[in-house]
Amino acid sequence: MGQRIAVYGPSGSGKTTLARQLADRLGLPYLELDAVFHARPNWNHLTASEFREAVRAFLDANHGGWVIEGNYQAVRGLVLARADTAIWLDPPFLQVYWQLASRTLVRTFQRTELWNGNRETFRQTFLDRRSLLLWGITAWGPGRRSIRRALRLRRPGLPVYHLRTRGQVRYLLENVQAVAAASAAR
Repeated sequence: MGQRIAVYGPSGSGKTTLARQLADRLGLPYLELDAVFHARPNWNHLTASEFREAVRAFLDANHGGWVIEGNYQAVRGLVLARADTAIWLDPPFLQVYWQLASRTLVRTFQRTELWNGNRETFRQTFLDRRSLLLWGITAWGPGRRSIRRALRLRRPGLPVYHLRTRGQVRYLLENVQAVAAASAAR
């Protein structure tokens, strides 16, 4: 386990929770790519070049280590080129979809602000083609293939932790300091 950790997985897989916990336990800066991409209110996201520049600036400012989570292909190459560890959360579809649907419904009805004034609305959740409930179904297969391909084509020597169960995630979190210390000693 290195000090520059990229966390991937579908929406609802627990990426944000795991990445925050890793960053906290290892004392590393944390970056949620959704918060960067959705930098403007009313779901007006950054352009691809603005997004890449913002991520590049974070990477340049944090040479000593970081934890970054998100699946954006526009910056995946930037992140993987500097990562020394990749984690792929890959639980079963029904578990992920249940978590995604539950979270989305709670956020919708509580009008929870996600990033930069953006909220999931009733209309967006139930009546819009951009609904996360629909996204969770349609993006599942293509997203998994994209992550698998990117991690297969990663640079040689980059370790990938492919976690499929909650028990594996718990084990990693319980042992992360020991694993990081052993890697640093090599």
